[in-house]
Amino acid sequence: MTIAAKLIDIRKDYVLKGETVRALRGVSFEIPAGDYVAIMGPSGSGKSTLLNLLGCLDKPTSGQFFLGGDDVARMSDDQLSYIRATRIGFVFQAFNLLPILTAEENVSLPLELDGVPAAEARQRAQHVLELVGLTARRDHLPGKLSGGEQQRVAIARALVINPAIVLADEPTGNLDSTNSKRITQVLRELVDRHGQTIVLVTHDSAVAEHADRVIFLHDGQIEREELRRPASIQPRRVPAGGTAAR
Repeated sequence: MTIAAKLIDIRKDYVLKGETVRALRGVSFEIPAGDYVAIMGPSGSGKSTLLNLLGCLDKPTSGQFFLGGDDVARMSDDQLSYIRATRIGFVFQAFNLLPILTAEENVSLPLELDGVPAAEARQRAQHVLELVGLTARRDHLPGKLSGGEQQRVAIARALVINPAIVLADEPTGNLDSTNSKRITQVLRELVDRHGQTIVLVTHDSAVAEHADRVIFLHDGQIEREELRRPASIQPRRVPAGGTAAR
């Protein structure tokens, strides 16, 4: 079994107004490649801190964090920046799309900024827009898309770099129930059909129900884990050129 990410006794402390806040207090777990993990917990439980560490946006105070075979906890800021740009896809509650660019242009932009030729970037953008069911809307500006469609564009943008892992922070938080169900369906299909590894932070238990397992945080520690869908029953296939985790 390939491990996409592994955390060993991760601790994160902050100093606020002269006092030490222990945001994470020894968190350890593994994320197999092709797994779908939801993280839940009350406000202040450490969810955002954990997601920032997984996304290489911050470093732990102590412990080890392996992304694939690399201990990213020991990397320099420049190395972490490269990891974020090439191996991690981000999906946020806010869609963060550029309003003057079409859906396809928004998706291809990260590749073009990284030096990928425009024609290749557009071809890859079209591929991931097809994965999220937006081929017919690829020439539309964000203002002409529904909230659910904009979030699917944001998911496609995260996928276009062929990331090892996708991190989704409350991706349904700004959506109505219908669009929320569509987004959870898209994420589930990316795991089942294309082997994508996804870590989702959510407060919505209905969204978490679609994950393979749920990790509950409380006061910076793992309170419990619940298995929702055993990996052995999931029908996964990875098409050539797809979005499988590396």
